[in-house]
Amino acid sequence: MKKSNTPKLTIVGAGPGDLELITIKAIKVLQSANVVLYDALVNEELLQYATQAEIIFVGKRFGCHAYSQNQINELIVSMAKRFGHVVRLKGGDPFVFGRGSEEIEYAEKFDLETAIVPGISSALGVPATNGISLTQRKVSESFWVITGTTANHKLSTDVALASKSSATVVILMGMNKLDEIISIYQNNRTDDLPVAIIQNGTKDTEKKVVGTINSIATLVKEQQISSPAIIVIGEVVRSTLKLRAYFQEESVEDAFVFQNLDIAI
Repeated sequence: MKKSNTPKLTIVGAGPGDLELITIKAIKVLQSANVVLYDALVNEELLQYATQAEIIFVGKRFGCHAYSQNQINELIVSMAKRFGHVVRLKGGDPFVFGRGSEEIEYAEKFDLETAIVPGISSALGVPATNGISLTQRKVSESFWVITGTTANHKLSTDVALASKSSATVVILMGMNKLDEIISIYQNNRTDDLPVAIIQNGTKDTEKKVVGTINSIATLVKEQQISSPAIIVIGEVVRSTLKLRAYFQEESVEDAFVFQNLDIAI
């Protein structure tokens, strides 16, 4: 693809992790890039498409930032002014807790051309690849997607609101707040809702545990599940054929095996 020296920013969603879960348009944009700034959750194999670009890692993990957000914003502008087309490659979808809008707004202050290529959000793609339908007739009519960690590092107050509804709830970036999430559900309702927690969703390194509000913390500890992971809470987890074995009424011994078995899906 022909490259351009016109200062430009394209925000690109890389999908949830599987190399093939990226759009054709995203691949074409990577091929046209002069510079690629990529995040920690991006599958680095995708960088093979940026054959003529300078590649810069700007990822942020919990407690460890290669660059602050302000530094990333400034880097976008300086690289675009110097080299031309900058591609900002973000895991999932850049407009679902990806701060894509903030980077677009900053770039436009400096008269950069801007474009957006959506991606498959982990909030949708990871449950789907595990057979979890976020909405299901007669089970769930809607779903919430909530951040587990807000800008002030606290759990979103929306979790308390969502816990009182019949909707499926998907929580991103919430593993370090899991005990708080469980406490909210225990305080706000009496039913022991099913919970699935999926780490490194869609990747070869994917791990998951499935339990209930009352059992999930123990299962997470036993199976050593950690970030990055998504939390799915709701009856749709129990209704999922691929995960139903976890909830079968077997003997105490069999139930323990089902809860701890890492089924390959």
